[in-house]
Amino acid sequence: MPKDDIKPAAPAGARGRGLVSRGADALEEELAKPLGPGLYLVSTPIGNLADISLRALATLARADLIYCEDTRHSRKLFRHFGVAGEVHAYHDHNAARERPRILARIGAGQSVALVSDAGTPLISDPGHKLAREALAAGFAVISLPGASAALAALTSSGLPTDRFFFEGFLPPKRGARRKRLEALSGIPATIVFFEAPSRLEAMLKDAGDILGAREAAIAKELTKLHESVSRGTFAELASRAGDEIALKGEFVVLAGPPPPADVSDADIRAGLEAVLGGGSLRDGVKDVADMLDVPRRRVYAIALQLKGGPA
Repeated sequence: MPKDDIKPAAPAGARGRGLVSRGADALEEELAKPLGPGLYLVSTPIGNLADISLRALATLARADLIYCEDTRHSRKLFRHFGVAGEVHAYHDHNAARERPRILARIGAGQSVALVSDAGTPLISDPGHKLAREALAAGFAVISLPGASAALAALTSSGLPTDRFFFEGFLPPKRGARRKRLEALSGIPATIVFFEAPSRLEAMLKDAGDILGAREAAIAKELTKLHESVSRGTFAELASRAGDEIALKGEFVVLAGPPPPADVSDADIRAGLEAVLGGGSLRDGVKDVADMLDVPRRRVYAIALQLKGGPA
């Protein structure tokens, strides 16, 4: 997940002093609460350190030990906020060895905080097996929501947000990548990908070939000094990669949903005939319009024809 070039928060101005005071009071209240045994999944900033939550800071400060994907990276965050505690690494290469140790510590009544390099733990980061095994052992697993590169990119992209599918990283090899894109091509929702700079151009070209000329966007350096969101078709974005879109850092790539297929009047009539047997006209029109993704007024006009007059 995006994590380089962390931008420190700016100091508060005079008008913010009251807010700072209230924030400090809220943090003190959190720090005074006991932290029970369990696994705490703590979201951390993806760039701007001010995106840390008060609850996250209080949990990190009170946890008996903290596990990080990369201790060197996470210690920058901890130093900035004065978090001092027992810190260990938890990543793909040592997870099998560390999981029993973590579970044993929780079983002994301790609190364990898990953070990824940036953003929400378990989203394209290790930790899923640990959470599952903790739950299976009857331990509490508590998620502390916060920053997420996927959601930040989705909400700033201008693409539909009512339904979305998180894919994460595609396979690095072209054949496997194109096969996976084929499998995703029919999903009627915005699709969210992560991609590395070395593969961005190739991924955009493959997506253009397979997903077609649908709306797309690339978000980079989210919450950081040089944050940007580029929009266009995949072909347009591929032509700009390396020029307008500097290939540095990690990227969130978004594909809008496929355009609605042409729906004939015959399709609508068939749908209406299937649902209008015993139900109301209004409900039948709504069901068919939603099912075929066509305007309700068009379905209603055809329904009136079938009924032979006004409802």
